Amino acid sequence: MREIVVFSGSAHRPFASAVCESLGVELSAVELTRFSNDCLQAQLQVNCRQRDVFVIQPLVPPTQEHLMELLLMLDAARGASAQQITAVIPYYSYARSDKKDASRLSIGGRLVADLLVAAGANRVITMTLHAPQVHGFFSVPVDHLTALGVLADHFQGQDLTDAVVVSPDFGNAKTATQFSRLLGLPVAAGSKKRLADDQVVIDEIVGDVEGRRAIILDDEIATGGSILELLERLSERGCTSAAVACTHGLFVGKAIERLREHPMITEVVTTDTVPAPEGWPELQVRSVAGLFGAAIERIHAGESVSSLFDGVDPAHGPPQPRLFD
Repeated sequence: MREIVVFSGSAHRPFASAVCESLGVELSAVELTRFSNDCLQAQLQVNCRQRDVFVIQPLVPPTQEHLMELLLMLDAARGASAQQITAVIPYYSYARSDKKDASRLSIGGRLVADLLVAAGANRVITMTLHAPQVHGFFSVPVDHLTALGVLADHFQGQDLTDAVVVSPDFGNAKTATQFSRLLGLPVAAGSKKRLADDQVVIDEIVGDVEGRRAIILDDEIATGGSILELLERLSERGCTSAAVACTHGLFVGKAIERLREHPMITEVVTTDTVPAPEGWPELQVRSVAGLFGAAIERIHAGESVSSLFDGVDPAHGPPQPRLFD
């Protein structure tokens, strides 16, 4: 594995170190400096010439700062004659800006994709995009990983009698359905309408939740507004309790206070795609660093990445054989 070189920005170095540990390589040093006029500069401290370079950086707050670090590191790797440059973005925050649903509105997901390619990325690895169509915004190959298997493993050791998987909205219902199949459970979904970034209304629950324990599955949790609204509707329909699971646990604003103190929530489970918040020891964090390490190893060796998810999610796994007349 000596031809692999892995760098990390300042967004989530412990995660990058865990990925390197699974690969059996050292995390290479980067010097990030700031000029007096507030401009950033990145200098890679290890030889990249004709190497397979991977730059790990989730786009977490301060998002613009970390995005700029990533662009500069990609540019530095290209200028250092790297053979292939892969941007490893566990959390691609701009996936939430995926469509023009109002006049004169920017589509940040596509713009940032163009910026990454312009900076030098030949490939992108990411996990659980907020909107699957963002995959198509990139003009380079994208390996889209899923944490469904990791999250399902957490619940498979529990007593799931009378449990039901619940999606906060219909957009996530397909993923929730696959999650429910992994656990052998029924599925339900909320009818959600977003009024603002931190304000949603859920006016209906489709599916039977009365007398059941809910396992709420979402792609990311920021302020927790959607979860609180969903819990209120579930309570009205006789749901007894709820566990909350998500891939990207940002937990900004009052999210921690809201979720920790809610009487219906028995546990909150997330992954380490973003740094875990401080002061919440009860939070269950499942690591996906090994999954990213396996994907990096397979890309470097020219092997299939989708085979990692065979039997987990058909959308991420290899194509299934078809019979023709």
